[in-house]
Amino acid sequence: MKVAELFVKCLEQEGVQYVFGVPGEENIDLMDAFKDSAIDFIVTRHETSAAFMAGTYGRLTGKPGVCLATLGPGATNLMTGVANANMDHAPLVAITGQAGLDRQHKISHQYYDLINMYEPVTKWNAQIKSASITPEVVRKAFQVAGQEKWGATHIDLPEDIASMEVDGEPLQPADRPHTEAREEIITQAADMIKEAKHPLILAGNGIARQQATEEMRALTEKSQISVVHSFMGKGAVPWTDDLSLLTAGIGGKDYITCGFDTSDLIITVGFDMAEYPPKNWNPEGSTQIIHVDTDEAETDEHYPVALSVLGDLKANLKQLTKAVETREPDKSWATNVRQQVIDEYQSFQADDRFPMKPQKIIADLRTVLGKNDIAISDVGAHKMWMARMYHCYEPNTCLISNGLASMGVAVPSAIAAKMANPDRNVVAVCGDGSFQMTGAELETAKRLELPIIVLMWRDNGYGLIEWHQMKKFDRASYIKFGNPDFKQLATSYGFEAMSIETAEDLKPALEKATTMNKPVFIDCPVDYKENMKLTEKLGDIIC
Repeated sequence: MKVAELFVKCLEQEGVQYVFGVPGEENIDLMDAFKDSAIDFIVTRHETSAAFMAGTYGRLTGKPGVCLATLGPGATNLMTGVANANMDHAPLVAITGQAGLDRQHKISHQYYDLINMYEPVTKWNAQIKSASITPEVVRKAFQVAGQEKWGATHIDLPEDIASMEVDGEPLQPADRPHTEAREEIITQAADMIKEAKHPLILAGNGIARQQATEEMRALTEKSQISVVHSFMGKGAVPWTDDLSLLTAGIGGKDYITCGFDTSDLIITVGFDMAEYPPKNWNPEGSTQIIHVDTDEAETDEHYPVALSVLGDLKANLKQLTKAVETREPDKSWATNVRQQVIDEYQSFQADDRFPMKPQKIIADLRTVLGKNDIAISDVGAHKMWMARMYHCYEPNTCLISNGLASMGVAVPSAIAAKMANPDRNVVAVCGDGSFQMTGAELETAKRLELPIIVLMWRDNGYGLIEWHQMKKFDRASYIKFGNPDFKQLATSYGFEAMSIETAEDLKPALEKATTMNKPVFIDCPVDYKENMKLTEKLGDIIC
């Protein structure tokens, strides 16, 4: 068989169901091999979108998502989504077509050294330079992508290698080893927790990655220690639990910051430093940290690790739960912090001002969606509001990219999320700026008959940048743009389209959208004057 056919057989051996991408001349042998396989190739409208889809599919299924592009501009387009998955610790395998080996030694049409280009944005990558190594390269790509911490890998397949004849068989996937912390480490952690007056848990995305939610909740229930969530750790403890101090990560002195200021011991669990720099919550570097994770912590002067509890999170959280003593809830400050956040959330539920306030949009969205439905936030001012005020019952029900944090992620991710969870409502929450970056994927959703909901917050500008400009300079520059008639645009793609014209329109529109079993687009004007009001509020908070 051809190398391309063996390559596809290796993908089948890895359990791949979908490959997202845009074909090109240099991977036509691979595309032809997909035709006779059990794998569905999902044609996307842009390579970056393909990588966003693969990353989200990997994050939600726990198996590496796969994306494909051709060489040159296809590969450079793909790279943004690959980097996004790698920094978000989502498992992904990227495949690029490449020029034949016979022209890689010289300047050549569309040829760039993709191995060197992709090296900084992946955990591992390799070019298949010999037909016989195909099974090893594919197996290693999936092995490395799926190992903690998850991330992206990359395979470069030259067109002349892809068409070569080869004998070979796919390699069998192997079980991943699990390690546990030594008993004396667990005992030391329990003693430190016992001695602390105001311990606090910071829950990160690793809890969902390792499927350790049940163990996390058992630890908090026994220890009675309050839990703060990172953007990507939302839902590790239900927001309705009295021990949940909801979400931290927005800049400035928020209510949650008071919890960090008071704490004398912070227990980070599955925390990824890229999404919430420690200098924001431990500015003096004086609060000790117990680092519970699969890997050693990054070196950071604001992250003084007193003890590392390394290995499988499920196993180590179970051990720690057995070892800790039950303590009285730290109500001296935790109850006050939690109540202020909830009061703010509830105060906008009946707000009737228009254009709509961000808080009101979120209140309506949270009211309509079920506990296990999925909201996916794009990147922009709306992301800050979603992170702060969209509260979760379960992990991976509010997906926020907070590593690379690339604009345009929500619509492609909603497509992948719906494919992975067809029985749940999936809502892409976009700004008009981020939507326009990958909005052509509405066609992909319609073609696949996926009933996703796109909720677009429209302010005719790059609202997050304006927010930062106003904070620093008290004036804004170069952030406004024009927009099409979004209702007509979405309709032309085959979506059911709605325009929100009063604050009372949104909730019934969302309710209707969840029952229609077809793709729906909702254009909702937003009043971002609330951004600077929030900045002023955060500046006035006194712990």
